[in-house]
Amino acid sequence: MSLAKAQLEVDQNVKSRDVKLKRFWQKAKVREAISGYLFMAPTILVLGTFLIAPIIYAIFLSFHKVEILGGLSYRFVELKNFLRTFDDERVWIALKNTIEYVIIVVPCQTILALVLALVLNKEIKGKKWFRIIFFLPTVTSSAVLTLIFIWIYNSNGLLNGLLDFFGLPTYNWLGDPSVALKSIMIMNIWSTAPFFMVIYLAALQDIPRSVYEAAKLDGANEFDQFINITVPLLKPVTFFVMVMGVIGTFQLFDQSYIFSGGTGGPNNSTLTVVLLIYQYAFRSLDMGYA
Repeated sequence: MSLAKAQLEVDQNVKSRDVKLKRFWQKAKVREAISGYLFMAPTILVLGTFLIAPIIYAIFLSFHKVEILGGLSYRFVELKNFLRTFDDERVWIALKNTIEYVIIVVPCQTILALVLALVLNKEIKGKKWFRIIFFLPTVTSSAVLTLIFIWIYNSNGLLNGLLDFFGLPTYNWLGDPSVALKSIMIMNIWSTAPFFMVIYLAALQDIPRSVYEAAKLDGANEFDQFINITVPLLKPVTFFVMVMGVIGTFQLFDQSYIFSGGTGGPNNSTLTVVLLIYQYAFRSLDMGYA
């Protein structure tokens, strides 16, 4: 009996110790979690204030008719603002222009960025200077670039002067609806490709040279190496570049605004979704519909 009693006491002590250890670790985990949340609090506060709260407020506005003049007031209109978009011709024009812009610009800027990165990844003289020169459009203000291109696209500007010099047809780049959006596309491809070029260049330099050397020993030429080594290894980077490109192109606003003076002209040819939202929100003061 004494042995059984002693064994029972030992078991109880072990259980008691396990319970205490469990409580200790639970408290430690709670303290660790609290510390983590405290460190995250500033970021959560900033995101909540400048990102999440505006999104929630925008959703709230979309269900209301908002009166700004004569005092701020809200009138609940259910789904009328959403249904109105189906009958609004300018919404479909803006959506068409934006999608066309995305479909053309994203692949072109991605291909151009990759080509530039491949060139600068070679052993050429003055490589560092070429990198700086190619990257300059990216660090230049978008508004300044747009004003420069307005001068280039002018009827008597640099581009038409070059076309006329070579005996090619000239265009009214800013006033012709058939080419106005293409003018913005050319400018944006030229100005955004260098940024993605830097990303591609960093990825290319991370590919081990030994892989290419082994391919050479197997008789692969440069094109084979590009198709079978470079392109597959750059797939994650290409995906990132294209996603960022799509996000950026859907946000087209300032170039279209400056080119058209905020109208989206000529004949709505440069009207984009973001510019249309701006027009309804700050010109028509129709915040709910915007």
